[in-house]
Amino acid sequence: MTDHILVHRIAIYAHHGLTAEEAKLGQRFYISLDCTLDLSVAGKADDWDLSVCYAKLTAATTRVATARRFMTIEAVAEAVAGTLLDEFPRIDTITVQVDKPSAPVPAIIDGVSVRITRGRG
Repeated sequence: MTDHILVHRIAIYAHHGLTAEEAKLGQRFYISLDCTLDLSVAGKADDWDLSVCYAKLTAATTRVATARRFMTIEAVAEAVAGTLLDEFPRIDTITVQVDKPSAPVPAIIDGVSVRITRGRG
């Protein structure tokens, strides 16, 4: 059995990226989470304390993604995944997607994303 808690498109404003303009101006990023864990006990007991709090996931993600400047969105995703696995022991695996809608690419695109999956062990 694989259960999921999904948090979609947490908006953050940060100064991540390679260029001097990105460092100076900053831009919006969106981070989505897909946490796999066993939710059967929480569901059967109807007990919020046996699950993982969405608000705490969101707060931790925002804290990590805005604490410092990252050169790559790959590094943002790694930092978020590692922190959430450390801080939420109920999570077995986590997929983190970081969307960069205003990527400085010389083409007409909606944006770029990275998606990583990390687990325990």
